[in-house]
Amino acid sequence: MLRPARTGHDDPVDESSTGRSRSRGTAQRSDPASTPARTTRSGSTGTPARARRATKVTRPAAPDPVTVSEVTVNEITVEDSATIGTTTEAAPAAERRPVPQPSGPAEEALPVPEAKPLPEDRYLNRELSWLDFNARVLTLAEDRATPLLERAKFLAIFASNLDEFYMVRVAGLKRRLQTGLPVRRPGFLPPTEQLEQIAEQTSALMARQSRVFAEEIAPTMAEEHIHIVRWSELDPAEREKMRASFREQIFPVLTPLAVDPAHPFPYISGLSLNLAVVVREQDGGPELFARIKVPNNVPRFFALDRVTRDGARVMRFLPVEELIAAHLGQLFSGMQVVEHHLFRVTRNAEVELDEDRDEDLLQALERELARRRFGPPVRLEVAASISDHVLELLVRELDMDAHDVLRVPGLLDLTALWQIYNGVDRPDLKDPPFVPATHPHFAEGETPRSVFARLRDHDILVHHPYHSFSTSVQRFIEQAAADPNVLAIKLTLYRTSGDSPIVDALVDAAEAGKQVVVLVEVKARFDEKANIGWARTLERAGCHVVYGLVGLKTHTKTALVVRQEGNHIRRYCHVGTGNYHPKTARLYEDYGLLTADPEVGADLTDLFNVLTGYSRQTSYRRLLVAPHGVRRGIVERINREIAIGPEGLVQIKVNSLVDEEIIDSLYRASQAGVRVDLIVRGICALRPGVPDLSDNIRVRSVLGRFLEHSRVFRFGRGAAAQYWIGSADLMHRNLDRRVEALVQVTDPASTEELNRVLTLMMSEDTGAFELTGSGQWHRRPGRNPQEALLRRIVDRAE
Repeated sequence: MLRPARTGHDDPVDESSTGRSRSRGTAQRSDPASTPARTTRSGSTGTPARARRATKVTRPAAPDPVTVSEVTVNEITVEDSATIGTTTEAAPAAERRPVPQPSGPAEEALPVPEAKPLPEDRYLNRELSWLDFNARVLTLAEDRATPLLERAKFLAIFASNLDEFYMVRVAGLKRRLQTGLPVRRPGFLPPTEQLEQIAEQTSALMARQSRVFAEEIAPTMAEEHIHIVRWSELDPAEREKMRASFREQIFPVLTPLAVDPAHPFPYISGLSLNLAVVVREQDGGPELFARIKVPNNVPRFFALDRVTRDGARVMRFLPVEELIAAHLGQLFSGMQVVEHHLFRVTRNAEVELDEDRDEDLLQALERELARRRFGPPVRLEVAASISDHVLELLVRELDMDAHDVLRVPGLLDLTALWQIYNGVDRPDLKDPPFVPATHPHFAEGETPRSVFARLRDHDILVHHPYHSFSTSVQRFIEQAAADPNVLAIKLTLYRTSGDSPIVDALVDAAEAGKQVVVLVEVKARFDEKANIGWARTLERAGCHVVYGLVGLKTHTKTALVVRQEGNHIRRYCHVGTGNYHPKTARLYEDYGLLTADPEVGADLTDLFNVLTGYSRQTSYRRLLVAPHGVRRGIVERINREIAIGPEGLVQIKVNSLVDEEIIDSLYRASQAGVRVDLIVRGICALRPGVPDLSDNIRVRSVLGRFLEHSRVFRFGRGAAAQYWIGSADLMHRNLDRRVEALVQVTDPASTEELNRVLTLMMSEDTGAFELTGSGQWHRRPGRNPQEALLRRIVDRAE
């Protein structure tokens, strides 16, 4: 019988969580008549800047609170920007335009047919829809036509996605259940019912994951001389090598923690691997429990290579937990090891901030990140072989419910397959490599021209990863930093890479005396720590760093370059669907519009004045900006198509479609005979193909080599069609609690390219997943649209 234990948090080993966090706050509709408070840090060249206290703005409670099923998001603060030169710039006469309505460019008012009643059960559940998305990722791992190591990569992505789902979505549902937060969202299942269905579906998905790994991928890897082995499979020479590795790299950092009346149950950090060990005295006596944390600063797999007699290289990988388990006798000298089992805990990854109380957002965020590892547990993964009495002890001490437990057959935590994918040099087992093409308009001719000269000729639409990020967007920022005629650079930074050339260019620009304003979103979920570091780096270089708006996360992807040309000022712009992140630009599918259009330049000037100062601008010329204008602007344009009737067309490509008002508008468009094509990578709460409701709606999901990340909107046919791209998904958080921007694409060559890609995605001979009205996804065979774009854009450029 195991000795009882008291709860406690004694663990001398560093338990900093490997989980990532998100911020939280109150979700309200933004009040157009008020301006949120802001937090700004202003730097000066060569002198580290000190934080200035933000001027707090008291806002009345919005009369119509948004009710959502997701974990609420807390956002940013900014202060008076008069000292950093972000007041509205005077536009040349040619750029001055009448101010349109807050929803963006004015739409022609057309009569809309009377709306029909909509059924109560017209929405699919958001959380279960997300699990369906991750099931589609798992389907790619099950596809034998996919290269072997790519299949292993999809298993790792599936596991990582599920970790985040529990840290954020399930944690939010549990918080709602515990606090009794009301939910008035139509079609929303009670948290208890959702948690039960999530547990059931997750268990089935984990069984699929384990089966495909154990029965297909691992055996096929073995056929290719790539083995994940147990200690018992090592030969004497390999064991001796591993013993030396254990003595030198692992043993010194291990700390067995006993659990008894004098030693309370230790804190288990989120996403760490742990061994539950049962020991007793050699001559008998009661069973005792101890926990050993698997170090997170050593590789999950130890590589052991050998060469066969015929000269073939065999790669063998020993899991670190196998190595530790084989040496438990050294950790419990004089004791008998009765049993040991691997387990893993997932914790709530929220960050709690009170932006109205905290005077220094960076310090408050750093304080909360340090506390993050103490979030409540939301999932317990255990080896399938765990004994009932050890599992009962873990559940009791972690204060968890039985449905929070997942028994995992085989290898625990398949995110570790990334190590094998990255560490095995077998191009024949991966997707063929490719080099992104330089956009034809940026190609160097006999007489090189600057990005600015090219943009004065026409707009340029780049499509990553097919078009190179480094020779387009990155070059745009780098040339702006080096150009003596550039006066100012303004940019929003949501996520970027660890060695960011964009940040380097901004630092160079500030050190050269240019005015550089960077809005760094320090609460970008899971990148908080990195972005705090970037903010301080930029401040030290003399950049004006802004953290955003209270209650709103700044998610828009925009850059503005102000250049002196002769006796007037010209503005050059970038508005994109993806982050300024050179590494993900080779993995994420995104669009970016580069333009010198005066209206877009004036719009971005106004938008940055909102972000950095006290401007109350809500109307724009070529932009739709959330939280005031994106939902309204989209609904207005759908209504225009409803008024047109069967000749109308709506095509939308997004990551998620959840917002009820937009979904209901799409239903009414379908009822009016409008053709509606939706390309939704992840969550979709709309039911397509339901008689008398959504007969004219098709929903597809494209998954593959690249992460489909762009947001594209088309309204209408032929010359009257409008095309928009931007940062906003159709979710409450994006439309109500974030600053998002969509830009209208008007250049004929660019709109034709968007039309070509949307047509490809919805073509009858294109392979994709399709959604039915019952909420089931079915995979349809056909050509791979990403491969088709690689051949058309990249191969053609070679």
